[in-house]
Amino acid sequence: MKDLIIPWDETDKGTPLRVGAPVTLSVDGIEVTVPEGTSVMRAASDAGIQVPKLCATDSLEAFGSCRLCVVEIEGRRGTPASCTTPVVAGMVVKTRSEKVQKIRRGVMELYISDHPLDCLTCSANGDCELQDMAGAVGLREVRYEAGENHFEVRAGAAANAQYIPKDDSNPYFTYDPAKCIVCNRCVRACEEVQGTFALTIEGRGFDSRVSVGAPNFLESDCVSCGACVQACPTATLQEKSVIEIGTPERSVITTCAYCGVGCSFKAELNGDQLVRMVPWKHGKANRGHSCVKGRFAYGYATHQDRILNPMIRDKITDPWREVSWDEAMSFAAGRMRGLQDQYGKNAIGVITSSRCTNEETYLVQKLTRAVFGNNNTDTCARVCHSPTGYGLGQTFGTSAGTQDFDSVEHTDVVVVIGANPTDGHPVFASRLKKRLRAGAKLIVIDPRRIDLVRSAHVSAAHHLALRPGTNVAVVSAMAHVIVTEGLAAESYIRERCDWEEYLAYSDFIGDARHSPEATELLTGVPAAELRAAARAFATGGNGAIYYGLGVTEHSQGSTTVMGIANLAMLTGNVGRKGVGVNPLRGQNNVQGSCDMGSFPHELPGYRHVKGAEVRAIFEKAWGVEIDPEPGLRIPNMLDAAVEGTFKGLYCQGEDILQSDPDTKHVAAGLAAMECVIVHDLFLNETANYAHVFLPGSSFLEKDGTFTNAERRINRVRRVMAPKNGYEDWEVTQLLANAMGAGWHYTHPSQIMAEIAMTTPSFAGVTYEVLEEKGSVQWPCNEAHPDGTPLMHVDGFVRGKGRFIVTEYVATDEKTGPRFPLLLTTGRTLSQYNVGAQTRRTANVAWHDEDVLEIHPHDAEVRGVKDRDWVRLASRAGETSLRAKITDRVSPGVVYTTFHHPDTQANVITTDFSDWATNCPEFKVTAVQVNLSNGPSAWQEDYNAHAGLARRILPAAE
Repeated sequence: MKDLIIPWDETDKGTPLRVGAPVTLSVDGIEVTVPEGTSVMRAASDAGIQVPKLCATDSLEAFGSCRLCVVEIEGRRGTPASCTTPVVAGMVVKTRSEKVQKIRRGVMELYISDHPLDCLTCSANGDCELQDMAGAVGLREVRYEAGENHFEVRAGAAANAQYIPKDDSNPYFTYDPAKCIVCNRCVRACEEVQGTFALTIEGRGFDSRVSVGAPNFLESDCVSCGACVQACPTATLQEKSVIEIGTPERSVITTCAYCGVGCSFKAELNGDQLVRMVPWKHGKANRGHSCVKGRFAYGYATHQDRILNPMIRDKITDPWREVSWDEAMSFAAGRMRGLQDQYGKNAIGVITSSRCTNEETYLVQKLTRAVFGNNNTDTCARVCHSPTGYGLGQTFGTSAGTQDFDSVEHTDVVVVIGANPTDGHPVFASRLKKRLRAGAKLIVIDPRRIDLVRSAHVSAAHHLALRPGTNVAVVSAMAHVIVTEGLAAESYIRERCDWEEYLAYSDFIGDARHSPEATELLTGVPAAELRAAARAFATGGNGAIYYGLGVTEHSQGSTTVMGIANLAMLTGNVGRKGVGVNPLRGQNNVQGSCDMGSFPHELPGYRHVKGAEVRAIFEKAWGVEIDPEPGLRIPNMLDAAVEGTFKGLYCQGEDILQSDPDTKHVAAGLAAMECVIVHDLFLNETANYAHVFLPGSSFLEKDGTFTNAERRINRVRRVMAPKNGYEDWEVTQLLANAMGAGWHYTHPSQIMAEIAMTTPSFAGVTYEVLEEKGSVQWPCNEAHPDGTPLMHVDGFVRGKGRFIVTEYVATDEKTGPRFPLLLTTGRTLSQYNVGAQTRRTANVAWHDEDVLEIHPHDAEVRGVKDRDWVRLASRAGETSLRAKITDRVSPGVVYTTFHHPDTQANVITTDFSDWATNCPEFKVTAVQVNLSNGPSAWQEDYNAHAGLARRILPAAE
């Protein structure tokens, strides 16, 4: 199979693509037809003529400051900038006349006169646009005498007032003002692409310079997305990795392994050494943008903590012993088969990972069904987004979001509920902010004041700061307003939805008990504000809803998802661009791990194991009989382990001890098992209770596919050889074959072929199709050969959209005198999930510990000051961490992240879960906060146990 095919033109055409009526013009005697509104520069590029440029790039709107791209146009005076001049029918352009060439050389001479001529030792040598353009315009000498400049270092009385030293404060890139040509590209990228507005140009004329508005980059508002670095045409903003390693010489297109946006990157290398990750301009999810994690935080792949050799031990109190792959597989297979022989076939199971590829996840669930002979398979995706699958499946007929990310460009009013896109899905957030700056309205429903509520150049029209646990009541109150005020899209509902079910729903939701006034005391949301938000969504045009774990990780998570679907159908906002219901998936392959049949009751494609016709498909493909009884979910496995009936677990790429609720119960379940196999990059917290450790491979070391939050199937391509010797799918195959499976896959494309053969929504997906198209969104099959960017266009997958009654049922987790506060949890921009990857990168510069956000009122009554150690306790457990006093949370609410294992925030969370899917109720825990002297006794005991559990015997001589 070919490694990579890139059929797209990588040329930077200077200005963005336009859409419009065709216009024909002549450029240097070549006739070219382009869309109306296209710049002369881009038209010339389409004709194969590259006009010199410095301030222009096709990821930014034209600026026209460098004057290097001047051209002559017949019938016009002067020499206009080609980047800012739109084409006109019949226009005749000259880009190479003697006049413009002379002007360009003069302009370039001015730039070079104020630039250090250290090209041979400059880190951008060979990758510098200023250097390239000097050659392109034919500059051969600089006639200006040395004078005042920005680059000379002078000492004493002759000090150069214009010289500013290099800023090395950011862990990933440097800022060298001496090399800046003030092209404004970095400033414009920060504004137009990222939307942070951290950079400005201060001063005028010769005194102009880029400013971060702070002493240095690290202390500024910069979020280290890398857009400025990518836009810079010189070495002014330069990756430290390029400075240290050198200019990359080859690249491989792959997909980021962090959040559910699924950004495409060019992994650029020198030989087999990764130099940098550059967001790929043809990536359909990210459109050439990135965040600090995807752009820079890849160093964990080569971190010294990685375990590269298999290890085993008889008891979890023993030190680890490195062994060969053969010995590890023999040990693991013998233990697992022995447990089945002794306790029955259902005594073992698997946990799949949302960080692994579709192919790897598919094989793990196949392992339990075809080799173990049971359906004991679960996934971390159930711990975060299973209510999405259930709720959208019930209402729309499919377990996924309705739109692609491009759709946000067409929306008029956006509801963000239970999500923090700027931290959790920053590339999508940048696209959303761009749309908000263009005039779209925003409604935020969140107990915490997230950045989107109020930040640079963006603010929410409405912030419904609800009390944690009252999502259903707030969504129902919005629906109540829409129905009782006659704002429902009746014609849409009659045409697209079940009318009789709607009538029953409208009777239910129209009851006065669902009114904003009746629910105000419960939710904490002012009735007038809620009514205004509901009216804005119902009457504001195209309405789109984006939600996250703040919706799903509740005891009524599935009910809230159904309520959101009701809102969308009520207002006619499903089935076209700019609308829809869109879950923001937390991890890179949450959607894919669900698609691949990782749940104990569903085979790939969300088909229940009880269906004989569905089982027959897989029985024929696999040559085995499939158990029709659903298996155990993770909490059931742990409960059964404590009871003594569940004895063995294969856990791939998941750290349930840190990520799952009620840590003490998870630890008890793991400790009760007789064979725990952890397959991961690092000795994670779960590995403290493991008997076998199988080293994993990072996303840079494997082939496969990820499926992002918009159902987009993207290729993951091997950038370097696996440091452990095997890709993860190969490790699973080794274990399966050690247990007698007889699998013979030689490449992940063969696994995808099996997925396509057995799963209707993937029927048209092949690696060849993905190479040709770049990516596709499922369903991709005979009916949709090019994939499906928008779902439910001509009708819902289930036929008629289904309105479902959403009764509010209060969680059993109640506050009281002992635990008067409500804890909710989330993520921060620089860290990811349990932090196993990002904690092993320079991202710790921004977030090196979990802290507890607490409102000033709650802090004052407890005598807590900023940065004090506090004890955070619930009925499940307690931990200690430092306090951060802030009004981002409301009185009565505290908030923390869960990125650091020394905090173990999930020792606090309880075992309450969603009624339909067992998704844990991470977002509502009754707690008490008081002053502490430092780490709790539990933390000290845990750290001591972890230290003993991670001992590794020295390798034999």
